[in-house]
Amino acid sequence: MNTVKVPDIIVSRLPVYLRALQRMSDAGVVSTSSQELGEKVGISAAQIRKDLSQFGEFGKQGTGYYIPFLIERLSKILKVEQVWDVAVVGMGELGHAIVRYQGFGNRGFRVVMCFDSDPGKIGNLVCANQSDCTFVIRDTKDLVRDIRESNVKLAMLCTPASAAQEVADQLVEAGVRGILNYAPLRLIVPASVKVQHIDPAIYLQRMTFYID
Repeated sequence: MNTVKVPDIIVSRLPVYLRALQRMSDAGVVSTSSQELGEKVGISAAQIRKDLSQFGEFGKQGTGYYIPFLIERLSKILKVEQVWDVAVVGMGELGHAIVRYQGFGNRGFRVVMCFDSDPGKIGNLVCANQSDCTFVIRDTKDLVRDIRESNVKLAMLCTPASAAQEVADQLVEAGVRGILNYAPLRLIVPASVKVQHIDPAIYLQRMTFYID
């Protein structure tokens, strides 16, 4: 499989399929059709079949898809059959919420460290849950060293826009290959580093266009 030739729009739909399949599996369902899967995710059956065909054959005409097999294959394609360590930079309310979020573990991700530049926050404990307060907020001055030593390849950037590019440069220097950016700023990074931008205000503005 040559992932370079797969359009990004198709890659972006694969996690949606995987999430729906995992929910079906949790409910005890072992097989599905492109029609049924499409109804659950709001995508046409034809589009689902076209997307999956980019990666080989997953089902048979008339019998549909065996869900455990499809989950296994999609997990390997997305490389989430393994657990990815993640660093969080910027420990405001959003950063704290991300560290405490319990939904990453079963999706292939694990927050392992967090950073901030505020002397009032550095050294403070962050509780992932009521019984786990093992996260200590680290100084961003040590970010490059700590991330490089831990071989972390993914980071979530939750800093103000004014600090985002500088922190992104540090993350690149540390060897991070993927950045989920919550700052309302378009980051400039090498082509080898993948950035996903999340700006809730943009999505809200898209919605209000359709509201009378």
